[in-house]
Amino acid sequence: MTELSTRCPYCFARVNVKTLVCDECGVEVTGRFETPNFLELSAEQQRFATEFLLASGSLKEIARKFGISYPTVRARLDRIIECLQGAKGAAQERRAAILDAVEEKRISTHKASALLAETREDEEEEEGEESNDG
Repeated sequence: MTELSTRCPYCFARVNVKTLVCDECGVEVTGRFETPNFLELSAEQQRFATEFLLASGSLKEIARKFGISYPTVRARLDRIIECLQGAKGAAQERRAAILDAVEEKRISTHKASALLAETREDEEEEEGEESNDG
């Protein structure tokens, strides 16, 4: 079974869940379903957060388990917290998703560069619209 993602694999925009299906009886429920904030995290961030919880929140234990420095653990955790709190704007979330995709080798750096440029253009357009409204 394919892992659920809240991002489009092509442009990394947010996708919506429209149908739920029971594998046991085949019943389908359609609508517009809100996904948990945890699904906004990349697969790697979900794994990291899960391991953090299983380690009872011990940053030292996570640093040892992942073979990374304590400040790196803290930075990753801070990024996860920001994502879960919704502290980032849509463009920032999209940039993070693109960079995560490069890190996980799902897209090339060339494609990421093009997508980041599009995101920057979209952000500039939004800022222009906001300044015209005010």
